[in-house]
Amino acid sequence: MEAKDRIVLALDVDTAEEALLLVKKLSKHVGVFKIGMQLYNGIGPDIINRVHDLGGKVFLDLKLHDIPNTVASAARVLTRLSTFMFNIHAAGGREMMKQAAQASQEQADSLGVKRPLLLAVTVLTSISQKELTEDMFINGLTVEELVVKWALMAQESGLGGVVCSPQEIRPIRSSCGPDFKIVTPGIRPLWSAANDQKRITTPRQALDQGADFLVIGRPIVKADDPVAAANRIIEELEAE
Repeated sequence: MEAKDRIVLALDVDTAEEALLLVKKLSKHVGVFKIGMQLYNGIGPDIINRVHDLGGKVFLDLKLHDIPNTVASAARVLTRLSTFMFNIHAAGGREMMKQAAQASQEQADSLGVKRPLLLAVTVLTSISQKELTEDMFINGLTVEELVVKWALMAQESGLGGVVCSPQEIRPIRSSCGPDFKIVTPGIRPLWSAANDQKRITTPRQALDQGADFLVIGRPIVKADDPVAAANRIIEELEAE
């Protein structure tokens, strides 16, 4: 995989115009465009088609979390939208993940297309160990231990990968094997601010630890020259 194809650009903007301008500028410099709740809820599913029309792949980051039947129905819809990958919360449980994976596969088979990569969201990168214990009442497990347990459950449920912080890449890779995809937010080049994410690392460190895709937003989107920022990250990924 080329370095640029590993970059998932987070389109965390309010309007279609802003998002599509970034896609036009950066389609040759990043591999995937992430559409999250901010953009999707403001514009609707048509934004996916418009990104596709410009040649971009879409990671639909809606973090589905509901009863199994509801999430399975949503998985069928997102498969019909030809997303490259989408995610669901591992905290929704084994049955929810199994039904989502099965529904997406059935829909893809009926359309004669490849199933999107289904990812389980583990522990959000904004959650610290203190918050996990004191606010979420999960006692007796470290963040890393919980993430690995959820990653294994996702793999057993038929999902193809996981979203995790850079700090959990190595244990997940060790536990889930080389083919299980790891998508990593919390990526910050050394020259960029950390903002509100607490468990972060640099693009090169994440790649060396075994990540497949790196979600990067503000360091590129908010840069004075987004293309130059993306190329700077590509150079870092390609460096020996």
